[in-house]
Amino acid sequence: MRRAVPPGPSSSPLAIGAHLRNARTAQGLTLAQLAEASGLTKGFLSRLERDETSPSVATLLQLCQVLSLPIGSLFAEPEIQVVGYDDAPRVNFGGTHVTERLMSPRSESRVQLLRSEMAPGASGGGELYTISSDVEVLHVLSGALTVRFVDRDVELATGDALTFPGREPHSWTADPELGAEVMWVIVPAPWSGTS
Repeated sequence: MRRAVPPGPSSSPLAIGAHLRNARTAQGLTLAQLAEASGLTKGFLSRLERDETSPSVATLLQLCQVLSLPIGSLFAEPEIQVVGYDDAPRVNFGGTHVTERLMSPRSESRVQLLRSEMAPGASGGGELYTISSDVEVLHVLSGALTVRFVDRDVELATGDALTFPGREPHSWTADPELGAEVMWVIVPAPWSGTS
């Protein structure tokens, strides 16, 4: 797995507006409400959220206090990880004639991204199974497959996506002539490689 290279020093102004806007909207506050709570003008806050002005340290402290936001979070570098296809670990969720790769970092517990290459006729097995998660999303990159549930079969072709509850019993079968290449998004990750 490759890691993103951290950025070097920059002469461009620090962009914190999006962080402030996200904190404000996450709390359901309007610009007018934040202006009233902070004693700053709505126009100044609007320019600040668009990174068109630079606040003083005192103003930042004041805003962070109103928003219950640690001031350090405005300057923290996001953890960005790249998982190259060739470096992605192979995993086995129990299917036959399928190659699966974990495309999200092993340490990521919020979501898991799997890429499955299914040979023609590949199968998730004759028995329905469940995955311990809240939701699964299946996106067909190429080929076709049928996903089987207790009460129905759903046929998917290239470009189709299917979303269903993670604990819903299901299985799948790749097209007998085309096979399939799919991406699975599982939320949250049913297991982590760090424990």
